[in-house]
Amino acid sequence: MGEVAKVDQYFRSEIALLNYSDATLKPPLSPLFIHIDPLTPTGSSPSEAHPSPASHHHQQNQHPKDAWLPITESRNGNAFYAAFHILNSNIGFQALMLPVAFATLGWAWGTVCLTVAFIWQLYAIFLLVQLHESVPGIRHSRYLFLAMAAFGKRLGKVAALFPVMYLSGGTCVMLIITGGGTLKLLFNTLCDNDNGNTCSAHALTGAEWFLVFTCVAILIAQLPNLNSMAMVSLVGAVTSITYCTLFWVLSVKNGRPSNVSYKSTLSQDSTAVAKISDVLNAIGIIVLAYRGHNVLLEIQGTLPSDLERTSKEPMRRGVSMSYVLISMCVFPLAIAGFWAYGNQIDDGGLLYSFPQLHKKQITKFSMGALYVLVIIHCLSSYQVYAMPVFDNLEIRYTSMKNERCSRLVRTCIRLFFGGLTFFISVTFPFLPSLSALIGSITLVPITYAYPCFMFLSLKKPPPRGLVWCFNVALGCLGLLLSALLLAAAARTLANKGLNANFFKP
Repeated sequence: MGEVAKVDQYFRSEIALLNYSDATLKPPLSPLFIHIDPLTPTGSSPSEAHPSPASHHHQQNQHPKDAWLPITESRNGNAFYAAFHILNSNIGFQALMLPVAFATLGWAWGTVCLTVAFIWQLYAIFLLVQLHESVPGIRHSRYLFLAMAAFGKRLGKVAALFPVMYLSGGTCVMLIITGGGTLKLLFNTLCDNDNGNTCSAHALTGAEWFLVFTCVAILIAQLPNLNSMAMVSLVGAVTSITYCTLFWVLSVKNGRPSNVSYKSTLSQDSTAVAKISDVLNAIGIIVLAYRGHNVLLEIQGTLPSDLERTSKEPMRRGVSMSYVLISMCVFPLAIAGFWAYGNQIDDGGLLYSFPQLHKKQITKFSMGALYVLVIIHCLSSYQVYAMPVFDNLEIRYTSMKNERCSRLVRTCIRLFFGGLTFFISVTFPFLPSLSALIGSITLVPITYAYPCFMFLSLKKPPPRGLVWCFNVALGCLGLLLSALLLAAAARTLANKGLNANFFKP
């Protein structure tokens, strides 16, 4: 009873924890425990200004500094909004690469690896959902803060800061490269004449297509917080599900090209090391097709909760709804895509194989519609992945100024981030070639290893019990997988080389 009364009397702010765990921020933040005067509401909503006596002792008031930031500014979301965000961030163009992995692994092992990876990362997601409110009165609405709470200040930063920031900012760069490149493909498709004549319209350069995409993305990013972007995520979810479905349905409908073979692309003349490396690269494609764990806690941070009802249940419903649809996209893409193209699949996946092998069977309108869907999804997904960076920059600003970001400051922050991601995408247009290398040290630990170790640290199951052993084994296997995929990606990069076309997208 004493602990409940203490939680009722004091509100623990996640942002206040930053003062406790980040000694580099000199300006004072709120104390770790913030006294909430029952007669002085802190929420900005009129409905919270006069809470009813029955709910007074159980209402979790929004701390002012949490309400300043785009992740926790609005907590009026629901399970459907969470599903929209998850679908928008988790289904991506990486799924179009899955038939390439099947070309190496074959039907049986490809299906096994795809299924195991799906179950593994789904288990990690439910761990993160449970850990979001693992301590009464504290909501870990940011992956980095959860890592710091689980591993300690220094180790948490070392383990999670670079992966989380790269998977946010780096994914935005990849989306600019993919979206800008698809804009160029759309222009070429619509402008190309059926008689083979070249297009007379002025074509933009690669950098200019990147700029067009970035300008539209930053315009959409002016929405104030993650919860306000729910409809944007709904559009992104619908477009991603649509183009994933269309790619495999049209591939099957148009029939298989001649001389399709399902024999593994592993060469019999290759050395054992080369074969192992190719197999690991194929597993890496499957593993990296699942993403979005680095923004899951941020998505859950948009859901309401109090001391009686946490955000766990609506988040579980959102995850369940979204992953039913994700499984209906991912598995047909891999299996039907491999059936349609076999080992003739292009290394760029279905996005490039489909127009190449069915050029005479599809119309301009059909191909253009697919490209438009990919572009819209890239623009929508950019918003979810950029929000943690916006939030982190605003945390720094509010810590120094001890005041909410004005509309002008918030706009400048987002323009700055858009300009930075555009500059990086133009400077390193070959970044997708490094996705396997960098993803092995960022996405794999964040997705498959860290949630297990954070669960052990915060929930503290009985040592050497079944739950303890399972999570230790799974976490260690995730770290081992990260190391193996890193070695395989580095070897492939060393053998094939890198087309480092700096400033030449």
